[in-house]
Amino acid sequence: MGLKPWSMTLNPADTAFCDHLAALLPTDILCTPEARYLEEPRGRFAGIGGVLARPRTVEQVASVVRACNVARVGVVPYGGGTGLVGGQVQPERPAPVILSLERMNRVRDVRPLENVIVAEAGTILADVQSAAEAQERLFPLSLGSEGSARIGGNLATNAGGVNVLRYGNARDLCLGLEAVLPNGDIWRGLTRLRKDNTGYDLRNLLVGAEGTLGVITAAALKLFPRPSSVGTALMVVKSPEAALKLLAMARDEVGEGVSSFELLHRQGLEFVQEVLPDVRVPFEDFPEWTALIEFGLAQDANDALERVFSAGLEADLVSDGLIAQSDSQRMAFWGLREAIPQANKIVGSIASHDISLPLDELPGFISKARGALAELGPLRVNCFGHLGDGNLHFNVFPAAGRHRGEYDNIRAQVTDIVHELVYVCSGSFSAEHGLGRMKVADLERYGDPTRLAAMRAIKLALDPNGIMNPGAVLRA
Repeated sequence: MGLKPWSMTLNPADTAFCDHLAALLPTDILCTPEARYLEEPRGRFAGIGGVLARPRTVEQVASVVRACNVARVGVVPYGGGTGLVGGQVQPERPAPVILSLERMNRVRDVRPLENVIVAEAGTILADVQSAAEAQERLFPLSLGSEGSARIGGNLATNAGGVNVLRYGNARDLCLGLEAVLPNGDIWRGLTRLRKDNTGYDLRNLLVGAEGTLGVITAAALKLFPRPSSVGTALMVVKSPEAALKLLAMARDEVGEGVSSFELLHRQGLEFVQEVLPDVRVPFEDFPEWTALIEFGLAQDANDALERVFSAGLEADLVSDGLIAQSDSQRMAFWGLREAIPQANKIVGSIASHDISLPLDELPGFISKARGALAELGPLRVNCFGHLGDGNLHFNVFPAAGRHRGEYDNIRAQVTDIVHELVYVCSGSFSAEHGLGRMKVADLERYGDPTRLAAMRAIKLALDPNGIMNPGAVLRA
């Protein structure tokens, strides 16, 4: 049985439907969506919405979804609006209900002895981190947008970030969920169990589904002990291959104590200097490649970093380095790392790519991709990201002095070059940002046909009316 053409059968959230929905809810839940609910950070999509619903309870979420299912009105879940693939906005009619979880922002429970925290989906990621820290625990999910991203969206997109190397993606940090399914039923699955083999894993089905199979309303999340010693260093490496060898050295030295291992390219540092002059780049001559490394240990982390630096120097992998001597220096190193995507946005990319590759394939991919793009003209490439888990942000920019709009005619070609090489190297064209609406065609092109058929069957079984985030992940 094939996937229904949902976009042909859905109805708009028109005045009559909104009046009906308003009668089911408290008076302050529905309103007209402001512009910020119809935008996404890269400006590639402009959304529409018939009405904005901002419920406070899971029961109110269920009332909204149930009414939408009966009336065949689309529902677009909205978290912090930080997604980069258009999953939080619907550009095509019929106009949906935008369902914001921002009012469901309580930390319901913290159990430090169990290393568990229970938070509602609208809780800002930084607030989850702070609630854990108040109990001398660590919630390790860490993103550049953690001051505005919300935990429900992090789970819906299976967010990654800088600590995946040690702690895993959002999926790996989730024990249980509370969610509303497409028919309006509430699944109360907020288990704190580490072992529960009782059938199909609905939790892992909803995590990463980008709101297409239901709405996550709360989550039970794993906490960890806070490392007693944290050390951070910038080490100048000779090449991506040298960086990988240095990573292996670091893991040989401290095992799972390597929390982060980021690769930075000279182009990113130059962009920061160009458009964010208040951000200090701690090198007079910008190196071609730099590794940002962080250890979290029970013993002195700086001593371990010095040993790794010395070993890297002796092996001719490293030529220079800086080890943070204070928390302020450590934060400055990370401030530089987080300034790179900010600078990218200001400069304006022709095309940005969130990719992952087997570690052994990374150096060859970088070389081949840069060579293939050079044939299109004098483009600038900023390749950076989470080397430790194989996730690169491979972003392509106009030549100096030119605007990205001048390259609209080759934007698709640029992405095809990058994604084709990723495919040849057994990688993924979507590492941590999800598919949203931007990468639906890529999934159809590169996805395994059997897996894609299974995904469509699951969607049809759970959401036969196709109301949940129509057009995201799977074509509407």
